[in-house]
This record gives sequence, structure tokens and C-alpha cells, in this order.
Amino acid sequence: MSEKIGFIGLGRMGLPMSYNLLRAGYDLTVHNRSQEKVRQIADAGAIAASSTAEVMERCDIVLACLPDVETCEAVLLGDDGALPNARPGQIIVDHSTVGASTSKACAAAAEERGAMFLDAPISGGTERATDGTLTIMVGGPDEAYARVQPAFDVMGAVVRHVGPTGSGTAAKLVNQLLVGVHKVAAAEAMLLAAKSGADPALVFELVNSGWGQSFILGRNAPAMLDRDFEGIRTQVRVFLKDLGLIQEMARDLETPIPGGDLAYRLFSEAVEQGLGDMDGAAIVLPMEEEAGFQIRRK
Repeated sequence: MSEKIGFIGLGRMGLPMSYNLLRAGYDLTVHNRSQEKVRQIADAGAIAASSTAEVMERCDIVLACLPDVETCEAVLLGDDGALPNARPGQIIVDHSTVGASTSKACAAAAEERGAMFLDAPISGGTERATDGTLTIMVGGPDEAYARVQPAFDVMGAVVRHVGPTGSGTAAKLVNQLLVGVHKVAAAEAMLLAAKSGADPALVFELVNSGWGQSFILGRNAPAMLDRDFEGIRTQVRVFLKDLGLIQEMARDLETPIPGGDLAYRLFSEAVEQGLGDMDGAAIVLPMEEEAGFQIRRK
């Protein structure tokens, strides 16, 4: 592989994505706030870097996957960040879920340095990050996309160049809007079925084989039936962050999102009730409290 790849952010998604790049034969340099994960993948053949600037110095393409907007802007736009250290011809890719304003600020900062920026958020969870079958939604220059696409194909099964800067971010936020609404719908549907006296496991089986099926129902109904809200996949507070970005996007575009508004309110209340560190399926818990009834297998 001729391109030297850098990866910043070895969290739940970034670490398995990095392993896939390493297994594909890329010259890979990594950096993370927690050095334990850096040492872990360095033992497998990656090059450990002690700073973002060091990654930028070594690599042609630098990917980042970071947990929130504040961290993303600090790592990419801060004084010691990726973009102030970019050089002409370099490509910086952000796999984080952020708002359009952050993606556009990163693109402008890259252009000032003669570099290129791609917003390329991901969907699929840790399972698909591990097996290299993520959905990757990319916005930015055609030239940059063409150069990075081989690396994207290592990490994702569905990779699409959506359009100019911000298009990938817009696609991800639309995805998160649907996920948020579906989480609420799955919770209220399962609770309604269970409290009616029907076997909730059988209702789930039937509905998920009919027109009411959804990926989120298939994912969250077993967690509700088994009371498994600690098996963290996507935390309530993380999803609230995404729903907040969706609120911002809708306001900027002056577009109504009544389902999104409801999801945002319910996730906000769940965080206020101390459920922020639980899995997203825990959005059912405040509904159960109001109903005076818990979903359980019969």
C-alpha cells in the first residue's frame, strides 16, 4: 500500500477500524488519548505516535473517529490539532458524528493549508466495525474521495460519495433521526404489547416478520425482554448528543421534525433521570415507570 495512513481515536469504533487497515497491509500510524490502546495495536504492527502532530508528519491520509463535537474540534482544529499541522496534498477524514458547521470549518481549514477534508461518518456499530462492513457516508472533493476509497472499502461494505462537504454529515444525521424515532417507537410498541397481556416475545416475532419490522426493533426488543440495559452498545447520552445535532440542523434548514422533537425530549428526560450511561434500549424505562408495568418474557 503506497499511502501512509494515520488513525486518531481508538475508541469502540476506531480501534477495530484500525485493525482492519493494518490487516489490509497499510503502513498505519495511530494516536489516542489513552495510550493503552495505542500499545495494544502497536504490538500488532502499527506505529505508535505520541501526538496528533506526529501522525500528521508521518502520514498522507489521516483518519479520525472521535466521541463528540468538542473533542473533534479540539483534535482537528485546535492549535496542536490535525488541520493546523496539515500540509499540501494531505487528506484529513473525519468519521465522527458532528454537525455541518464543524465539517465545513474543517474543510475551510484544510483548504487554507492546501490539504483536503472529507466528512465520512459511519454507521453499523462495533460489530460491523470489527468485520469491516460499516456503512460510510462521504462528503467532500472527488479527488480526495478517489484516493481514500481503497481504505474506505477495507472498513466498509457500503461506501458512497454523497456529494460536497457536509453531505456525509447530513446523511449520518438523517440516519440518526430515524434511529432515534425507531428507538422510541420500538419501546412504546413493546410496552403496549406487554401490558395488553399478549406474550411480548411472540408479538415481537410476529411484528418483526411483518411490515412493522425495523432493524432497531430487532436490536432493542431482546434487550427489553431480557432487561439487558447494561450491555452497552450506544449509550443514551451519546444518542442525545446526536439528536441535539439533528435539532440544530432542522432549525438551520427551517424544516419540521416532529418525531425528532419527541425523541429529543424523551432522551433528554432519560438523561436527567440518570440513565445516560445505559444502552439506548433503556429509553423504555421512563415509559414503564409511567405505565406502572415492566416488559418481561413470559
